Amino acid sequence: MLNETRGFLVEYAPNPAPLVLAFEFNPQQIARSRSISITLGNTAATRGGYDFRLPTEVARVSQGVSVEPESFDVEILLDATDRLDRGEDPVAPVFGIEPELATLRSLVEPKRQGPGGMQLLASLGAAGERAFQRHESASVILFVWGSHVLPVFLKGIDVKETAHFPSLVPYRANVTLSLQVIEGSNPFYDAEKVRQVATAALHGAGQAGASLGGLF
Repeated sequence: MLNETRGFLVEYAPNPAPLVLAFEFNPQQIARSRSISITLGNTAATRGGYDFRLPTEVARVSQGVSVEPESFDVEILLDATDRLDRGEDPVAPVFGIEPELATLRSLVEPKRQGPGGMQLLASLGAAGERAFQRHESASVILFVWGSHVLPVFLKGIDVKETAHFPSLVPYRANVTLSLQVIEGSNPFYDAEKVRQVATAALHGAGQAGASLGGLF
């Protein structure tokens, strides 16, 4: 079993004190999903793709492709046990992990732009306004995990509180995060793609060629 490690969710916003959540998680399993849709329509490619003979012709085989953004689920652990045992944190004995859970809920809640570009919870100060006038938007969040820094939308959280104080304040919970990668032109995703290409090159064209034998 791998040791639990630290990860971070960081709100990418011009706020002086952006929301940050540090967490523990076991990286043995992360469910990542990526798919594409081939839209060929009523064309000569109705049997699944255009004809091709040479590698130089493959660009037209899947004309009409659309790429779905990558999404994945991550299970993390929020646990105040160590802080309680050390007795160094005056907040944990009273509030447990409620500050972390409040941060998570704030990360997933829509924001609106306040003075100076600051991002404020859309539910604050919006009374009486129509929904289309609130200019609500989702937070851009950096998911920091090992060598990865991925820009994501936090699409959902599923919290299972597993331990409580006598006051019913939780001090341990398992949380599933549903994330969608923001694959537009931004410095974080650009760096991730460079890392992906460089890492794929480590696999080695020679090894792949030897495995494929005389196909080409």
